[in-house]
Amino acid sequence: MCSLSANMLLPTKLKPASSDKRSNNSTNSLLVSNTRPKRKNQSIVPMARLFGPAIFESSKLKVLFLGVDDKKYPPTLPRTYTLTHSDITAKLTLAISHSINSSQLQGWANRIYRDEVVAEWKKVKGNMSLHVHCHISGGHFLLDLFPKFRYYIFSKELPVVLNAIVHGDGNLLNNYPDLQEALVWVYFHSNDDEFNRVECWGPLWEATSHDGHRTRTLPQTRCKDECSCCFPTVSSIPWSHSLTNEDVSGYPGTQAEGMPNPEKL
Repeated sequence: MCSLSANMLLPTKLKPASSDKRSNNSTNSLLVSNTRPKRKNQSIVPMARLFGPAIFESSKLKVLFLGVDDKKYPPTLPRTYTLTHSDITAKLTLAISHSINSSQLQGWANRIYRDEVVAEWKKVKGNMSLHVHCHISGGHFLLDLFPKFRYYIFSKELPVVLNAIVHGDGNLLNNYPDLQEALVWVYFHSNDDEFNRVECWGPLWEATSHDGHRTRTLPQTRCKDECSCCFPTVSSIPWSHSLTNEDVSGYPGTQAEGMPNPEKL
């Protein structure tokens, strides 16, 4: 079976004719043995990419600053991140702006795969935090087939996303190192209750690693009355459905936030 598969991979000029198989047996064996390691490596690489640790490569990141200063502190100005991935080039595009960069979410591939990640800085009761949103399932039936797998992939790749944000907005974080201590809240949006959840990934410096501590909980809610300790007053990201964590110990309740709908942007 292995010999047959290897032989089928050979170029036509190198394949021995059936009448010459016996005379060229030694040559054929040599060719087969040379191709086996290549086939083995080909099978290992996809497995490593899927189940191995995700690695951030700055050379594959394109950063766009759209109407924002890369040095102004986000507690006074909305600051939103829109990150998309190209399956063709394997490159990431990070837009830093006051609201979602809707032009990144209009393509047919994005409507099918929904692999974008959006995030924004918030100040709640005087404490800065980064709120990250991922779409697990809902919208069309293809996304509903494998919510567990999509949850696994997003969880595995999120350290890469956070590292892209840290690298892309490096001037901001260098000027305000206290933002590295800001808590990261990750919202997984799904029509399956098991994966429709919020997780705290700890401070930003910890959330960028694969060994960070993660808990299922909800962040603090902003003040009900007008105040100066919460910002922005309205989220810079539009939401489409409610997110519940009623089974979270010590924090029953709901939070009316959902994943942005590209068709409405």
